[in-house]
Amino acid sequence: MHPYRRIVEDVRRRIEAGELKPGDKVPSARQITGEWGVAIATATKAHATMREEGLTVARPGVGTVVAGPAPRRDHELSKERVVAAAIAIADQDGMAELSMRRIASRLGVSTMALYRHVPGKEELTLAMIDAAIGEERLPPRPPGNWRAALELVSRLEWQAFQRHPWLASSMSLTRPQMAPNAMVITEWVMAIFDGTRLTLQERLYIQILLFSFVRGVASALEPEAEATQETGMTNDQWMDAQTATFMARLDAGEMSHIRELAGQDFDFDLTMLFEFGLGRLLDGLVPYVERR
Repeated sequence: MHPYRRIVEDVRRRIEAGELKPGDKVPSARQITGEWGVAIATATKAHATMREEGLTVARPGVGTVVAGPAPRRDHELSKERVVAAAIAIADQDGMAELSMRRIASRLGVSTMALYRHVPGKEELTLAMIDAAIGEERLPPRPPGNWRAALELVSRLEWQAFQRHPWLASSMSLTRPQMAPNAMVITEWVMAIFDGTRLTLQERLYIQILLFSFVRGVASALEPEAEATQETGMTNDQWMDAQTATFMARLDAGEMSHIRELAGQDFDFDLTMLFEFGLGRLLDGLVPYVERR
């Protein structure tokens, strides 16, 4: 073991044993050279490593002190734990609030330790997408007809997007991430048209069309959640607050159809829009598939 590493592990042991408590000063670089008999460069590297691993923090006017309880050791980490923590943060606060530092804090480890399991943000996002999609399991054998199969896969995707509002905006249509579970869905959809005369290209276009529709509606989920957090109002409460302005606009313009609709018991949410759009989309595919 490198001398600087022995120093780091000794300080960690003291923290874990309670000999050094949060806020206690740790040996300075000069003290380390005397206690461990190492060069000043080795002592400086030991201090830098302790900060990187979350053991210590530098406080102006005080020096280097114990940051808190010793973070968990790297061997307790796994890629699955890192991804699960990232998904939990994104589910709660959105992708904009996700950072490696925040994941590390949630897991009680150093930020640098995460990179041994996830090389960077791009790889982390891919793993998050794959894990989120993988929560929805398709049956090995699809329903008896292709329309029922497309309804099933579309609703499973919608459920995944609802559970993880960040997911829709994180997935690219033109530069699709190579998420294994997403590729399984694509293969499953293409296979449901076996026995028809649809070409593989046509089957793929249908899969992309369906996914684009579901993802398009779902792209409103994260902004909707953010708006609820920022305003403290549900969508219904927000709409109620806009009633006076809405009616004033109607009175000021020639909008007879909207005015008539406003007097009816009209309800709207994203799930209703999803169900309506899915039905009409599949209605349009029926004659196309039958002609082929």
